[in-house]
Amino acid sequence: MNPLLELSDVGIEFPTPKGPFCALQNVNLKIKKGEFISLIGHSGCGKSTVLNIVAGLYQATQGGVVLSGKEVNEPGPERAVVFQNHSLLPWLTAYQNVELAVKRVFKGHKSKAEMREWIEHNLELVHMSHAMHKRPDEISGGMKQRVGIARALSMEPQVLLMDEPFGALDALTRAHLQDSLMEIQKDLNNTVIMITHDVDEAVLLSDRIVMMTNGPSATIGEIMDVELERPRNRIQLADDPQYNKYRQQVLSFLYEKQRKPDTDAPAKKAADSDDSNEEKVDKKTGEVA
Repeated sequence: MNPLLELSDVGIEFPTPKGPFCALQNVNLKIKKGEFISLIGHSGCGKSTVLNIVAGLYQATQGGVVLSGKEVNEPGPERAVVFQNHSLLPWLTAYQNVELAVKRVFKGHKSKAEMREWIEHNLELVHMSHAMHKRPDEISGGMKQRVGIARALSMEPQVLLMDEPFGALDALTRAHLQDSLMEIQKDLNNTVIMITHDVDEAVLLSDRIVMMTNGPSATIGEIMDVELERPRNRIQLADDPQYNKYRQQVLSFLYEKQRKPDTDAPAKKAADSDDSNEEKVDKKTGEVA
């Protein structure tokens, strides 16, 4: 079976006053339709850079990305992004924020009635029907993220790209949204690439976990298949030996194989500034903090 998405020898350099800085090199990854892939690694390992290249926001200086047989070289609705910051327009209601995306993608293809039904359907998917007419300042952080996910799903993307979508949320809200995401993926069989710094989140949600080496010149260090039956229950998995084996394997990669020195090279800060909050692995919580 041909992959839906393929990254081939992807590399990228950024100009700096001291010359080119190589953020990524030789990144090779094939992703099948319906797969849930997590990217994990330390600050400066290029996770956000990989995501931005797939999104078409960055152009690789080496290699390239192919989606459904077409080269990716610019943003497009077939790749929807959910950021850590919900990015909702504050003067619009939840309904209107989703409506913006729907009109962009389906104008001329759906009638007004069909668009209204589609918007309401996607808000219902993320359990936000009750608050569809509220503005972002009238709803909680978790509800804002639900609207952001609904907006992305409403575009019917081939690939859903998520950049630490639950990183700023409290633990209980995060758990609820993780469960919702698993339900949605089961129903839609959509392809997801998610950046996370939470090891437990990666093991719970993923079909495969892609572990990145430290930058500069970061690349894929290991790829781990997560062969846990779905649907997955976080409480039952807490005592599952296989779950804990996967968790330990990721922690071992991050904490031992890719242990970071106490000081970072100044040049390294040029890459993946989005990941600047990730520095150390907490062995108890499984987070790359």
